[in-house]
Amino acid sequence: MKTHHLQQKKVIIAGGTSGIGLATAKTLAAEGAQVTVTGRDPVKLKEAGNSRLNAQSLDSMDRAALDAFFSSYGSLDHLVITIGSGKGMGNFADLDLTDLRDAYDRKFWPLLNTVQAALPHIRPTGSVTIVSAASSKAKLPGTSGLAGINGGLELMMEIWARELKPIRFNAVSPGLVDTPWWDHYGTEAKAAAFKSFSAQIPVGRVAQPEEVADAIQFLVGNEYMTGKVIVIDGGIS
Repeated sequence: MKTHHLQQKKVIIAGGTSGIGLATAKTLAAEGAQVTVTGRDPVKLKEAGNSRLNAQSLDSMDRAALDAFFSSYGSLDHLVITIGSGKGMGNFADLDLTDLRDAYDRKFWPLLNTVQAALPHIRPTGSVTIVSAASSKAKLPGTSGLAGINGGLELMMEIWARELKPIRFNAVSPGLVDTPWWDHYGTEAKAAAFKSFSAQIPVGRVAQPEEVADAIQFLVGNEYMTGKVIVIDGGIS
C-alpha cells in the first residue's frame, strides 16, 4: 500500500479516544493524515489531545449534534467509526432484550447516524471504514445478540459500496483485542479470560489495538478496496 496517499488527508475517527480508535488515529497521523478524533469522555478527550490529536467532544447518539459537527467541519477524505458497546452478550433464552436494545442504541444506530450525517461531506475519492467484530461470523453460544448487530453492519458494507459509489465502504472485524473495553472485568478476571482465550487462538495470544489499526490503515489507503470485510482474529474463526 502506498501510504503517501494519506498525507494531508482529512480523517475523522468517531470513537477515536481510546482502544482501537486511538491506535488508528496515531497510525494514520504518523502517515501524515490530518486526524480528528471524537468521543464523549472528557478524560479520554484530554488524553487524546495530549497525544497531539485534534480531539472533539461529540455524542454519536445525538443526530442533531452529528449534523452540526460535520457541517462545521466541511469536506473530509475518510471516516473511520470505532464506536462500540459492551452490552448484548448472553445465551438467547436468558438474554435481557432491554440490554440488547441498549447495545443497538449504543453501536448500530449511532454508526448509521454518523455515516448519514457525514455522507454529504465525504469527497468522492474518500472512504468509510467501520469496526464490527468477529462475533458476526463466530456462531458461538452467547453471541447471537452481538452477531445481529455486527453481522447486520457488515452486510451493509457491500450494499453501500454499490449504492453510494464511488465512496468506498469497508469493515474490519476483529477478534479478541486487548483494549480498555475489558477493564471493567478487573485485572485478575481479565488476565484469566485472556489466558483461556489465547489457548484457543492459533497465534496463541490476543491482539493489540495497533494490529487492528494496521488493517484499518490498509482499507483507508487502498483505493481499490470497497465492499469488503477484513477479519483479523488470530485465526480462531
